[in-house]
Amino acid sequence: MENVSPAQRHKARVLAERAAEAAAPGGVTHGSAYEMMLYKLANDRRSLGSIQSVARKIEVKATLLPEYQDWIDAVLAKGQGGQDDVFAALLVWHIDCGEYARAVEMARYAVAHKLTLPDQFNRDIPTMLLDEFSMAYSHGKLADDPAQAVEILAQVQQLTEHCDAPDQARAKLFKAAAYAMVAVLDQAGNELLTASQLPQAEAAHKLMERALALFPGVGVKQVMDRLRTRIAKTVPD
Repeated sequence: MENVSPAQRHKARVLAERAAEAAAPGGVTHGSAYEMMLYKLANDRRSLGSIQSVARKIEVKATLLPEYQDWIDAVLAKGQGGQDDVFAALLVWHIDCGEYARAVEMARYAVAHKLTLPDQFNRDIPTMLLDEFSMAYSHGKLADDPAQAVEILAQVQQLTEHCDAPDQARAKLFKAAAYAMVAVLDQAGNELLTASQLPQAEAAHKLMERALALFPGVGVKQVMDRLRTRIAKTVPD
């Protein structure tokens, strides 16, 4: 945080840890430190509300996120699963800003403790994760690094697999994960697959089959058929 001494920052971190630790599983986070963070988040959201450009909003969110990291660290270190609207809202912000590894770390805690999103969001956290991470690949920065995308999407798939969620949302995540795998294969620059690439190609094809079974309109049929042809023509390494 700006203009905060190391001693003040340490004190804030201790208060945050106490608030997170005191909130019982399924209960609500309380305390002056939490109230201050809620107040800050409300002010920041009001400032963002005056910005019309989505791209500009994301830029501003990215500048604000460092000011919340001590709070997030405290929840991850000491949290007992109490409902925390600040933490939940910031989970969405991290995805918006392309901080995908940190978002997955936060998501793991949120899903494990069944946190809910604040009232301004109209989805539960598992559905939000499926929607936002698939969108991050299809329309966001996650596709810039296919190898990272494969890892991140696999983690999201794993941590949401036991959660109830709309079939369409889950199908879109399967599609994104499969397309990321295909993008990694395509980085080799060869249309023909080698034997060492076959397991990933088969895994991608299976994910597209699962996506199609859940949501026939998911739009993977052409890519799936092309991949099936490539698999059939696999050559030795």
